[in-house]
Amino acid sequence: MAAGKASASRSKVQAYDPIWSKIREEAAAAMAAEPALGSFVFATVLSHDRLEDSVVHRIAQRLGHQDVDAGLLVRTFSGVIAENPDLGACFRADLSAVFDRDPACNRFIEPLLYFKGFHALVTHRFAHEMLVAGRRDFALYLQSQASRIFSVDIHPGARFGKGIMLDHANGLVVGETAVVGDNCSFLHAVTLGGSGKETGDRHPKLGDNVLVGAGAKILGNIRVGRCSRIAAGSVVLQDVPNNTTVAGVPAKVVGPAGCPEPALNMEQGIEPDDCGCGATHPKD
Repeated sequence: MAAGKASASRSKVQAYDPIWSKIREEAAAAMAAEPALGSFVFATVLSHDRLEDSVVHRIAQRLGHQDVDAGLLVRTFSGVIAENPDLGACFRADLSAVFDRDPACNRFIEPLLYFKGFHALVTHRFAHEMLVAGRRDFALYLQSQASRIFSVDIHPGARFGKGIMLDHANGLVVGETAVVGDNCSFLHAVTLGGSGKETGDRHPKLGDNVLVGAGAKILGNIRVGRCSRIAAGSVVLQDVPNNTTVAGVPAKVVGPAGCPEPALNMEQGIEPDDCGCGATHPKD
């Protein structure tokens, strides 16, 4: 009997999901504050038992079209998660990235319901897994829909780590062989592109914790070192060392990154002491 209780207790501990629990609390509060959105919030959040199912529902609703309706997308995405359960950890890390780094985000529920940067990233994660599984046409269809709806064009072949923030996301373009490490942050109108008409491995490789400013273009099969910063509007054509800030057209090294984790602090000042290391923004 005691063994059975211990097993049940362990099961409850293992099932605890603080982000999902917080989102459900926020959903209940949002329904009370804005009854007109009650059915939308309930259908997206409170009618589901897992964050994964809520994410699937929201993305399917956004991408649904007469060509491929939302119901088919729900079944397809649910199958992808069943084959790739680690996607759930990516969703949680990406939601946390937005909540922690975007001063305009005060609740976990906001990127889940409203932020197209998160929606575009999740769509890409599904498309990438489908491409890997040999479902190229469905993957390319998802890329096309994401480009049309979110103004974000990420080739399904590109690889992203966990804890990614696409802030605003408008005009983001990422090529087929690009690789992005963990905990990177991107502002709008960024390009990770090729150079010329070369084929094969031709797109940038970003290390962990890289901050890429608005309008920056990183071109060619080059490497951007971990914990580096790309200033807004820069055109990067050569490798970037670790812990470095580059700026300009073409981009040149202008100093150190200024702090250990620039993509988390989101400070884009050029001077080394402008990074605001350790700075946080209040959450209501």
